[in-house]
Amino acid sequence: MSALVFVKLFAIFAVVAIGWAVARSGRLGGGDPSRVLSGAAFYIFVPALLFRTSARIDFAHLDTRVVLAFFVPTVALLALVYGGLRFGRRRRAEEAAEPSVRAINATFGNSVQIGIPLAAALYGEGGLALHVTIVSLHALILLTILTALVELDLAHARRRADPDGAHLLGTLATTAKNTVVHPVVLPVLAGLAWNASGAALPTFADEILATLGQAVVPLCLVLIGVSLAHYGVRGALRGAIVMSLLKLVAQPLAVLAFARGVLGLTGVALAIVVMMAALPVGSNALIFAQRYETLQAETSTAIVVSTLAFVVSAPLWLALLHAFG
Repeated sequence: MSALVFVKLFAIFAVVAIGWAVARSGRLGGGDPSRVLSGAAFYIFVPALLFRTSARIDFAHLDTRVVLAFFVPTVALLALVYGGLRFGRRRRAEEAAEPSVRAINATFGNSVQIGIPLAAALYGEGGLALHVTIVSLHALILLTILTALVELDLAHARRRADPDGAHLLGTLATTAKNTVVHPVVLPVLAGLAWNASGAALPTFADEILATLGQAVVPLCLVLIGVSLAHYGVRGALRGAIVMSLLKLVAQPLAVLAFARGVLGLTGVALAIVVMMAALPVGSNALIFAQRYETLQAETSTAIVVSTLAFVVSAPLWLALLHAFG
C-alpha cells in the first residue's frame, strides 16, 4: 500500500485514541457520553450527509456492472449473516437487533476514510471514479435494507411480548412508519425525490449540508474511542474477530467470485470492487449499533480489529488481484 494510505490509517487510530483518552479522563462527564455523540451523529450529521449524497447522484452515468458486481454479493452476504443469526435460535426481546447489527459489521466498509485514498493512490482518477460510484450508493442501500430488517424484528419482538396488544395490520403500519420516518431512510427518500425533480440544490442549502456532512467522519472516529472507553472489550473480542474475518475475507472473496466469474469484470474495475469489499468495518456500523443499543462494545472492537488487520489483509488481496492481471 502507498504511504498515503498508511498515513490515513495512522490518523484514524490517532483520532480514536484521542476519543478514548478524553473519555477515560472523565472530562466528558458521567453516564454514557457515547450516547450523546451517537445521537448527534444519527439525528443531525448523518441525515445531512445522506440527503446531500442521494440528491446529487448522477444516475445517468452509473456503471451498472460495477454496481452489481459489488452490491449483489454484498447483499447476499448480509442476508446470509442476518438469516443465520435471525433464525438460528430464539432471541429475547432485548436481543432482537443483534442479527442486523452483526450483519452491518460483516458488510459495511470504511469506504471514505480509507477507501478513497486507497483507490486514488493505486488506480488513479479512473479507479477513483469507479470507487465513488459505489460509495454514492453504499450507505443508501445497506443502511436502508438493515433499517427495514431491524425494525421488522423489533416489531415482531414487541408483538411476541404482548400478543394481545396490537393487531397484525397495526403492527405492520407501525413498522412501516418506523422504517420510513427514520433518520437514515427518510433523508435518503427525500434526497432521491429531490434528485428525481432535476432541480439543483440551492447554493446555501448545499453549503449547510456539506458542512454538517464533514463532521460525520471525525465525530464517528471519536465515538469509537469513547465507546471503547465506556464499554471496554471484555466479552466482545471473539465476536469482533469473527465479524472482522467475514468483512476482510468472506466479503471480498464473494465479490471477486461474482465479479470475475459471473460478470466477467477484469482490470481496474475488478480491482476496485474487490478492494471496496476488502475494506475494514466502517464507523457507521457503530452509529447503527448505538441507535439500537445493541452490541456497541463488539462493534467498536470490530472496527479497531478489522482496521488493524487491514494492514496485513490489503496487500494479500492486492497480490491476488495482480495474479488475476
